[in-house]
Amino acid sequence: MTTPPNVTTHSFTDCDAQAQALAERVAARLRSALAERGRAVLAVSGGSTPREFFARLSRETLDWAKVYVTLVDERWVPETDARSNAQLVKSRLLQHAASAARFEPLYTGDATPEAGLAAANARIEALPLPFDAVVLGMGDDGHTASFFPGGDHLAEALNLDGHARVLPMRAPGAGEPRITLSLPTLLETRALYLLVSGEKKRDLLADVRLGLDAAQNYPVRGVLTQSRVPVAVYWCP
Repeated sequence: MTTPPNVTTHSFTDCDAQAQALAERVAARLRSALAERGRAVLAVSGGSTPREFFARLSRETLDWAKVYVTLVDERWVPETDARSNAQLVKSRLLQHAASAARFEPLYTGDATPEAGLAAANARIEALPLPFDAVVLGMGDDGHTASFFPGGDHLAEALNLDGHARVLPMRAPGAGEPRITLSLPTLLETRALYLLVSGEKKRDLLADVRLGLDAAQNYPVRGVLTQSRVPVAVYWCP
């Protein structure tokens, strides 16, 4: 099986250079959107990998007051929890110049993601979509967003013909219950980036792109094989 033609890889010798390059690229996208539409919309992932990227992006000069920021997915925990993606975004991205951005979290305070689903969906519906940039990550198990292997709503989340914007997700490897944007929603974007680091993930990504062995069933493959939006992979050791 050949590698999907709409995937390009940008490799860096160190992760500081990777973070800076992606921050500059995303900032350029946001500036273009502001010039064209007067507003911009960014969706980002949590985890440890984007921390330096967030810090670099937060210092980029643009009209942040007209930028909407939301999450690709979220653990169903309050912002006071150390594992909250919203806490990470607020502490690392919504600082310096970017503190003026408008943040729309996915966690609603309801007891479960199922109970908060309608409110979270309404928040996404209220954004001036499409996204101007979506930044994804990838786990060692091949998940991206909250598309986890064995997830109870995985098939629905990856269905390119599906209509759900937001879905709950529970899976053995997910830890807490989650809420996630669906793949069709993520693909409503002008630019799609996959931020990964480490040799293990580089090799996993290569297997996924080629559809080798078990990797052909990893959820991130849905992102890499779709033809709606080009994917730019940013990798560092």
